[in-house]
Amino acid sequence: MNKGKTVFAQIMSTFNEYEFQKCVDRYKGDRHAIKFSCRDQFMVMSFAQFTDRSGLRDIETTLNLCGDLYRSGIKVMPKSTLAEANEKKDWHIYQDFAMTLVKESTALYKDERLRIGLDEMIYAFDSSTIELCLKLCPWAEFHHGKGAFKMHTLMDLRGSIPTFVLLTPGKVNDAKVMNKIPVESGSFYLMDKGYVAFEKLHKYFHQRGAYFVTRAKDNMAYEVIESRPVDKGSGVLSDETIRLTGYYSTRKYPDTLRLVVYEDFESGKVYHFLTNNVSIKDPLTIAELYRERWQIELFFKWIKQHLHIKTFYGTTQNAVYTQIWIAVCDYLLLIIAKKRYGLVPSLHSISNSIGQVLFKRADIRELYNQPTAPVNVL
Repeated sequence: MNKGKTVFAQIMSTFNEYEFQKCVDRYKGDRHAIKFSCRDQFMVMSFAQFTDRSGLRDIETTLNLCGDLYRSGIKVMPKSTLAEANEKKDWHIYQDFAMTLVKESTALYKDERLRIGLDEMIYAFDSSTIELCLKLCPWAEFHHGKGAFKMHTLMDLRGSIPTFVLLTPGKVNDAKVMNKIPVESGSFYLMDKGYVAFEKLHKYFHQRGAYFVTRAKDNMAYEVIESRPVDKGSGVLSDETIRLTGYYSTRKYPDTLRLVVYEDFESGKVYHFLTNNVSIKDPLTIAELYRERWQIELFFKWIKQHLHIKTFYGTTQNAVYTQIWIAVCDYLLLIIAKKRYGLVPSLHSISNSIGQVLFKRADIRELYNQPTAPVNVL
């Protein structure tokens, strides 16, 4: 039972201390540490993310006001010490640790199934631009006097697990990172129309035996090779095999493609879905597949709002990247805790409420799985 432990301690007990220390040792993170280690930095930064602290001074003040931090495994870290740690301790430590949490999360959710019932692995790939103050962060120059960087993420939709994250300058075009995606043969990759780069789709996905589902651009030139009958009552307006006819596009993608046109009856919008998969017989499944992309949009929302990346606790590239990767680690720890403790509420509800109960001494299962008195997340 966990009644004597705080909720924060229960969440943090889910990660492997040995694997964490391996990541620290790899980059000599504790080489000059005397009082405060990388683990102390990680715990304090996680506390700040979960409780929506507005800055370094706020973190220090709040920790000083909290009683019995020992039971939560947190030390009060002076703001100057935390600022120095964020600037100097290599952000790759937390990137590597996040990847160990990804492996653990993937193993825990390997038997999860999506509502569409496909056996293949299904991933969503997208990016989010995170703005910064250019005067404070000159390394993040974007355009028009603004600063920003991009967070490119590949998500395993079985457990909303970010299996691959790449941070780039804000200027980098989305399609230019497609060659970095770890593509698996036989898996599906859902992407928006910003990734319709035919040469890359053919080279990095089609030729590797992977399937992509994206949205066709309005100016795409093509000819219809075959048209299949559809049930228009389902919203599917057409299901066609096509070949690109543009001078450059036909050379970049010489094989045929499948174009499914779908109308959303609720909104009245018509969508043109493009895929290289022909084995799925029902074209409605292609539309349903693309709809699953909403999970990655929720992830970016959580990263920016619920895990409070909107407030940065440092301005150097190392400090910002450290905060991003610790936030990813915290997100993964919530995923692991949800499965390990059998928590009933959605990940969205848990992440939205966790800051309110962080230092409550109660079994996290009893707290979140109360049938008549759920945690208020509003």
